[in-house]
Amino acid sequence: MKNNLQTPLLNNEWNGKIYINGWVKPGRGTEEILEKATGINIGQTGIASPEDISNAGALARFAQKSWAKKSGAQRSDVLREFARLIHDYSDEIATYLVKETGSIMLKAKWEVQMASTEFSEAAALATQPTGFLTSTLEPGFQSIARRIPMGVIGIITPWNSPIILAARAIAPALAMGNAVLLKPDVQSPVSGGFIFAKLLELANLPQGLFHVLPGGPETGEALVKEPAVDMVSFTGSTRAGKLVGANASGLLKRVALELGGDNPYIVLEDVDIEAAAAAGTWGSFFHQGQICLSIGRHLVHESIAEAYTEALVRKAQALIVGNPLDEKVQVGPVINERQVLNVLRILDDSAAKGARILTGGKRNNLFIEPTVVTNVLPGMPLFDEEIFGPIATITTFKNDEEAIELANMTDYGLVSAVVSNNLVRAQHIADNIRTGVVHINDQTVVHGIYGPIAGVGKSGNGFGHGTVSNADTFSEWQWITTHAAIPNYPF
Repeated sequence: MKNNLQTPLLNNEWNGKIYINGWVKPGRGTEEILEKATGINIGQTGIASPEDISNAGALARFAQKSWAKKSGAQRSDVLREFARLIHDYSDEIATYLVKETGSIMLKAKWEVQMASTEFSEAAALATQPTGFLTSTLEPGFQSIARRIPMGVIGIITPWNSPIILAARAIAPALAMGNAVLLKPDVQSPVSGGFIFAKLLELANLPQGLFHVLPGGPETGEALVKEPAVDMVSFTGSTRAGKLVGANASGLLKRVALELGGDNPYIVLEDVDIEAAAAAGTWGSFFHQGQICLSIGRHLVHESIAEAYTEALVRKAQALIVGNPLDEKVQVGPVINERQVLNVLRILDDSAAKGARILTGGKRNNLFIEPTVVTNVLPGMPLFDEEIFGPIATITTFKNDEEAIELANMTDYGLVSAVVSNNLVRAQHIADNIRTGVVHINDQTVVHGIYGPIAGVGKSGNGFGHGTVSNADTFSEWQWITTHAAIPNYPF
């Protein structure tokens, strides 16, 4: 993934701006963008006002009508060109992502690759059949069910994986003939927003179809309530998702929510302990545990708990912590001071209730040591809350029934995982866990593009992102009947 181009994708044109048919001054001022590992200023992001959103909405609604009339092949060409271009600028984009989010370079390059694949798959979606002939109650007329665009889609994305979480919604939304208003988080507006604006511009997306409107909760609320927006796709915290869902539903808008998780990783006693611990280390510490799919609770059979814990501690202590621009680094900084304090609160409150810290637990600025904690029980914050930090918690169980009970002892329902050499036994456990995603013989942080990723309970409302569900999420059905002549009616 090398950038062989002499000209950078982004110059300083984005600095202090938002994107509405080009780079414009924002209506609500600017905020600093900081490199998370060093605190160095990267630039300023514009903050969109409600008036900015209304202007963008009007432009998007007008442009969407022409976009919807284009053939699927024409829309596909734009998306396929985006997929090619993001490869060309991969190093530059990955570097922005590392600086803005504290992501390690491995993750940043993976996000760029996945974004390219998302757009390639969406390009294929654009040329799929859009409907079918249905049966009729009587002969003599034609009945068609077809997909039509929603209209204008408002997409709100978080800071933790801003490229992939934006790409998986932007690409299928455009493929299905919609326009997009994107609100990236103010902590990652370049990698999560401005790069999309520039790449889509270079890919010859018609003007007016895509706008980037960074901002905080006020901007997000205005986007959800904007009359020109027909549907909202939100990825973020459960607390914020409840507000988005309430506002969108109150206006009878479709809303797709993927929210937080307190995800169980069930380790049965017949596994290869080293392999299970390696997978568990990845699931807990990848991106400092700041992924909605991260392992929240290691549920380990009591007969192997000591050996598993020893392996997990050893692997956690071997991880390299530091500035993620160094490609040898495996654990970078937490996103901000507020999140550091919340992670440490969860850890300290649980320790006060009897949880035992075996390694880690200390901080250095925004860096938190990879931490392993045992004796974690229901009722402790480490068990009950989404941690969103580099902490692996261990809770033991005696049998499969207790494992299932512990796994379901949460209001969240995003993802779970079971590892075992007995696939029948693992499947039985998986069948009884209430999550939108279940992985057998893998950890929880899996983003595969093709399977629908969605949560239940406090983790979302079940509208999945994935090639099998994208058409349903970003279009609606229209039923058309055609008679050769008006039927005879008795009135």
